[in-house]
Amino acid sequence: MACLLETPIRMSVLSEVTASSRHYVDRLFDPDPQKVLQGVIDMKNAVIGNNKQKANLIVLGAVPRLLYLLQQETSSTELKTECAVVLGSLAMGTENNVKSLLDCHIIPALLQGLLSQDLKFIEACLRCLRTIFTSPVTPEELLYTDATVIPHLMALLGRSRYTQEYICQIFSHCCKAPDHQTILFNHGAVQNIAHLLTSVSYKVRMQALKCFSVLAFENPQVSMTLVNVLVDGELLPQIFVKMLQRDKPIEMQLTSAKCLTYMCRAGAIRTDDNCIVLKTLPCLVRMCSKERLLEERVEGAETLAYLIEPDVELQRIASITDHLIAMLADYFKYPSSVSAITDIKRLDHDLKHAHELRQAAFKLYASLGANDEDIRKKIIETENMMDRIVNGLSESSIKVRLAAVRCLHSLSRSVQQLRTSFQDHAVWKPLMKVLQNAPDEILVVASSMLCNLLLEFSPSKEPILESGAIELLCGLTQSENPALRVNGIWALMHIDKIMSTHGKQIMQAVTLILEGEHNIEVKEQTLCILANIADGTTAKELIMTNDDILQKIKYYMGHSHVKLQLAAMFCISNLIWNEEEGSQERQDKLRDIGIVDILHKLSQSPDTNLCDKAKTALQQYLA
Repeated sequence: MACLLETPIRMSVLSEVTASSRHYVDRLFDPDPQKVLQGVIDMKNAVIGNNKQKANLIVLGAVPRLLYLLQQETSSTELKTECAVVLGSLAMGTENNVKSLLDCHIIPALLQGLLSQDLKFIEACLRCLRTIFTSPVTPEELLYTDATVIPHLMALLGRSRYTQEYICQIFSHCCKAPDHQTILFNHGAVQNIAHLLTSVSYKVRMQALKCFSVLAFENPQVSMTLVNVLVDGELLPQIFVKMLQRDKPIEMQLTSAKCLTYMCRAGAIRTDDNCIVLKTLPCLVRMCSKERLLEERVEGAETLAYLIEPDVELQRIASITDHLIAMLADYFKYPSSVSAITDIKRLDHDLKHAHELRQAAFKLYASLGANDEDIRKKIIETENMMDRIVNGLSESSIKVRLAAVRCLHSLSRSVQQLRTSFQDHAVWKPLMKVLQNAPDEILVVASSMLCNLLLEFSPSKEPILESGAIELLCGLTQSENPALRVNGIWALMHIDKIMSTHGKQIMQAVTLILEGEHNIEVKEQTLCILANIADGTTAKELIMTNDDILQKIKYYMGHSHVKLQLAAMFCISNLIWNEEEGSQERQDKLRDIGIVDILHKLSQSPDTNLCDKAKTALQQYLA
């Protein structure tokens, strides 16, 4: 009997919950337009800050009716505006609310509303669009499906400070890929948004700034344009520098620093420019201090890591600014047992996001230690640093694991550290664990690091080989991912005896890469691997007896890209070197397939490096 009662009880609870909301929806169908308008206004007041009420109205079908009223030509502008306001309020609820709105095709209806002449209605539609597009469940592609939308939004930028704020916010959230940047750039985003940086409204200035940061990211075309843009007689980089001064709000300082960082990385501003060395870099270091909020510390460290990643001098400057290396150690102690945070909500949020701090610290340490031996030493000598990195390898968050592997990889470029700290902490053990069933992005970095641990002078080499590394690396040489194949071969070819047991497999992997549609860097690495193989005693024969490989080396000697020609030249030089046994036979075979003719041609090359290498190789034939 109890089972029979269960469903009716549930139904009555549901009907009780929705009964109080039903009259709001019923009033939307009243034949009297004035009553409909009052019904929408009452609904607006009922849903403000009330997620339960929002969910009930969505379940009861309020959204299709509101959208119908919004699009009806007979609806008054006031009614349309109020409908847009209520829809915007519903969108501010949960992600499920936004999904329900998207399922009812709200975006095309609101975009249609932007064609109205009434400013208040346009602003209400834009506010609602802003709320929907800033939700993580909304595909940004929906902004670009109709080619007329972006130019129309650009035209609306001049209407009011609200249209400026909302449109810039929509752009900055929906610009996630190079083709988005191109569309916005081609429709005049730079010219239309630049003057907003001097708006009287802080919100407009801030959203315009965010637009520039997403437009400039990894985009040389946009960045080169921004450098020369004038606003009120001042160049944009100078405006960005003013916006990152200490007296400006933190959000503004950080976003301006991002703009300048991205322009620098895209090649539009030199790394030794004062606006980078004296302004951007110190501002980002400031963001790493423990006085800042968690998300500011994360963003500051990650942006700084990106800024200094390719430049040794910036790495050195950053490492001695405000005790940065020691400051980053605090990222691992957060939140401390006696936390300064009194706001419980904030503490709860920070506990959930503490792993982001560790990830950011690993990223910045990796960039700091990328080139300089003294910096690597300082990082490793920072309290318990090796233990922290090793612990990071087994964290549940894949992003933290990846950042920890990158950090170790950066530090493993040091011969001294490979012989000391890496050995003391038996780093190879957790690394081998990471290599089991890891996703490709982690495998690429972890296998690069394994290459360093397998170098002749590394004390970890023997235990790694004994723990089954050869099988693992041979597996990598068969991977579909070219970067993994390259790493697998690199790691294996440090040992001549492996070439005698697994040579055929390795040569097969090399051939696949050289034949495939891969980028210049991958092919250059692969030719360098061949050059290293050509340096081994037994391994030389593997190349000389493989006509397919010889033809590929010959092809790359005549390639249009100098990097690939040089890498192919290394292979030839190692094969024909006079002082090694069997050099005469190898020289004869290579002459027969036309290598000497190519060397003569290359000895006339305008590229001095290539020309010198070719002349040196030809001397081996004359010796």
